[in-house]
Amino acid sequence: MFPLGLLGSGEKAEVVDKVPVGSHALRQCHCDSAGKGCRKGSTVRIEDMGIRPGKTIEMLSNEGGGALLVKVDEARIAMGRTMAMKIMVRRKDG
Repeated sequence: MFPLGLLGSGEKAEVVDKVPVGSHALRQCHCDSAGKGCRKGSTVRIEDMGIRPGKTIEMLSNEGGGALLVKVDEARIAMGRTMAMKIMVRRKDG
């Protein structure tokens, strides 16, 4: 089990239901209305974006700095590295 932010481009993993104590990554993220980072404003639930325990997630782009691009089901989702480091995954074979 390791953070999503450490998954390499092209790798697939399963979102695990266990998150570190005190982490609210799978519960909510406070973003502005334009979705440009974590600021005070409307609450966007990570689960509503399809990132739920048991789901397969594929890393599309992880260039080592800045935002990541992941694929969950047929949706492509961009997220900040800070958020990705709070979502725990388990690498999948194949």
